[in-house]
Amino acid sequence: MSHLRDRQLDGLRTVAVSMVLYHHFFAVEGSVLGHLGVRLFFVLSGFLITRLLLDARSAAHYQPGAALKAFYLRRALRIFPPYFAMLGFIWFVNLEGTRGSLKWHALYLSNYWYALRNEWTPWLLCHTWSLSIEEQFYIAWPLVILLAPRRLIAPICVAVIAVSLAYRFCWPLTGTASVARDLLPPASLDALVAGSLLAVHRRRTERWPVWIGLSVVPLTVASIVVLWLKSLLMTPWLEWLTWIGAEVLPLVPLVVLVGCCSSGMRGPLGRVLERPAMTAVGRMSYGVYLFHPLVLSLVVKAQTLIPVNVSQQGPGRFVVATAATLVLASISWLTFEKPLNQFKRHFPYVGPPKATHASVDPAKQGQGAQI
Repeated sequence: MSHLRDRQLDGLRTVAVSMVLYHHFFAVEGSVLGHLGVRLFFVLSGFLITRLLLDARSAAHYQPGAALKAFYLRRALRIFPPYFAMLGFIWFVNLEGTRGSLKWHALYLSNYWYALRNEWTPWLLCHTWSLSIEEQFYIAWPLVILLAPRRLIAPICVAVIAVSLAYRFCWPLTGTASVARDLLPPASLDALVAGSLLAVHRRRTERWPVWIGLSVVPLTVASIVVLWLKSLLMTPWLEWLTWIGAEVLPLVPLVVLVGCCSSGMRGPLGRVLERPAMTAVGRMSYGVYLFHPLVLSLVVKAQTLIPVNVSQQGPGRFVVATAATLVLASISWLTFEKPLNQFKRHFPYVGPPKATHASVDPAKQGQGAQI
């Protein structure tokens, strides 16, 4: 299950987390790059876990129960330790008064916490909505990939994407937009499952369907236009239409980008994504994403000790908070996360073949009979 070209996917993770950092540290109100970065993360996650599970399913000694157990244990080793370490620190110091809501975040229900309250309070943990979405996806989706008939996996992906897209057309009936519109699972399943569908497609062929080849450039241009329009003031109906456009139109370009990088993109962009700095940040991008609001809170509190303005969005905050986030994420990766990841080797998706009666050496069979 080794994929030698995944250096470019690590580079894409760096691009995705950089958009999030720009949004939270530099951009003024109206920026959508942070959300677009999260959508890119979703496509990557759906693609990578589905590819791993399909590889396991194709192995000669595949057993659904063993593969499912290995997946959950490996995900727990990767995700839980830094996540609960962060929550533990926040609980201990009650940073930004977040202690009261921690049980929701500990149960990976952050998206429901913010949706029910219809506000981003506490702001320190607002980024955990996407981590909750992914964890909810990780619980359910392996059951589909490992247990559904092979011929039905692609149709199931298409059906889930269609339901997710249809979900967006319900919101004008509510009269007003709400935080729940972006935070309930159907709002993100299209990106996650589009990545999964890409993995299914890649097992058959690396050639793109004709409609994707014809549409990717127009959809990319339309995405840029709609993302720019979202920063403007508009009527509720126009805002709803641009919201749908900003969610749906970039989906195919993001899938194509992930697909090209998974095959090894040539040219300047491929070389940039494979640079050591890009792949290094990509490998620890989970920690960067996880810790960056925590770092922001601490940096702002230390404003009197910092010679540049970090209390407001802008270049000073971006440089200082990004540097501090990378330092913290590097320490976490090297001393905590990477060593724990070594234990994954104890939980392979496919175990060794079981010894059978036919595989026993005949000479030994004879010895046993004599005894």
